[in-house]
Amino acid sequence: MAASTRSEKDPLGNKDVPSDALYGVQTVRAQENFPISGLAPLWPFVMAQVWIKRAAAMTHRMTGRLDAPRADAIIAAADEVLARKHDAQFIVDPYQAGAGTSHNMNVNEVLANRANEILGGQRGTYTPVHPNDHVNMAQSTNDTIPTNIRLACLSQLAAFVEAFEGLRVALAAKGREFDHVVKAGRTHLQDAMPIRLGQEFTAYAGSLDRGIRRVKEAAGYLRDLGIGGSAVGTGVTVENEYPALTVEHLRAITGLDLPVGEDRIQLMQSMGDVAGFSAAMRVLAIDLSKIASDLRIMVMGPRTGIDEIKLPAVQPGSSIMPGKINPSVPEMVNQVCFQVMGLDTTVAIASEHGQLELNVMMPVIAFNVLLSMRIMTNTARVFNEKCVSGIEAHEDMCAYWVERSAALATALMPHIGYARAAELSKQSVKEGVLVRDMVRRDHLLPDDQIDDVLDLRKMTEIGVPGGGG
Repeated sequence: MAASTRSEKDPLGNKDVPSDALYGVQTVRAQENFPISGLAPLWPFVMAQVWIKRAAAMTHRMTGRLDAPRADAIIAAADEVLARKHDAQFIVDPYQAGAGTSHNMNVNEVLANRANEILGGQRGTYTPVHPNDHVNMAQSTNDTIPTNIRLACLSQLAAFVEAFEGLRVALAAKGREFDHVVKAGRTHLQDAMPIRLGQEFTAYAGSLDRGIRRVKEAAGYLRDLGIGGSAVGTGVTVENEYPALTVEHLRAITGLDLPVGEDRIQLMQSMGDVAGFSAAMRVLAIDLSKIASDLRIMVMGPRTGIDEIKLPAVQPGSSIMPGKINPSVPEMVNQVCFQVMGLDTTVAIASEHGQLELNVMMPVIAFNVLLSMRIMTNTARVFNEKCVSGIEAHEDMCAYWVERSAALATALMPHIGYARAAELSKQSVKEGVLVRDMVRRDHLLPDDQIDDVLDLRKMTEIGVPGGGG
């Protein structure tokens, strides 16, 4: 029977490694040292690191620094990982030693062991392909992980934008569908002047449009790559051709528009570009959460709330109250947005906490920004498909509440003055009489002028009610 473990050695000594593992001794040490969350690295963080290793091997084959058999074996191993054949081999907890050395070595060991198998060798021997000497050639954790984070974020951007564009389009469509529905506006959660339900939804779409544009603009700064900076950004141990060639290969591998970074020291020192990208997602999450909260208010009821819209029923709302339906999807949206705001706070603090030539907090930055992208992408898609696209207007309730708004007295102000209009508003609430009926009762306007001044639809557009003032 084959042994269940093999022995490997690193600068700290010998360590048993599972015999069937593609990872090696340094990965095992990291697994033992950091049993923190029980979470695996997010796939984009693995994928981008493998992209870099593949591109580096291609570059070194071109320059002759790495012989073709070794380079081709590393490339073939990388292709297997990118085909998701070895996902279980990436085991380092997101909360790990600084900079991401453990993650980098996990990838180096997996590719080295698989490359050796491809060349007829055995796992754990690291010959003829060594994880440091060959897979990590001319690289450091310090330049590959910042490059990784940028590539990983950019790799998920198209899906992120697509999901939010779909949600924006759905909200805009509801804006057109509901354009004829006049409802009570509310400020401070109190009666305000009328607004059309369609105007509200059109504005929601506009907020998302601005947010998407902010995220895309922030993503533009991520395209500069500092690969080739090596240990401190100066490029020590790196051949002159390496940065440009590696970026060229990364362009081909990823399909992304990637310039060669002009200042590799700056790109290593600062996580500001990633923090800016995360912050743009936070702003989008703020607007998204506001929209979800608005829907929860407008659907409140159905008998004891304002009940101005109807949301699709997606699941029973109570384990004890029969027939109760909750705004489940908007509730989920709020929770995701709160999480994204917290993740961004972590990114901001971690980005500030870089010292001198390196930010060692990159693992938590990578995990948080990529998790934000994942949950926001999925949330936008679910919000669209299971909620927004199926929203209906409760037109009768919208008409009921807007006619009872005490704020309608505002339309009278150009004709009877602020003081008299304020008095009328208070009296309407006190007596429970509609503003329109009080105007007739108290003969505040000629009968043929009342309906013009109190035209609810006209109040939703720019202009002076009744043409006065």
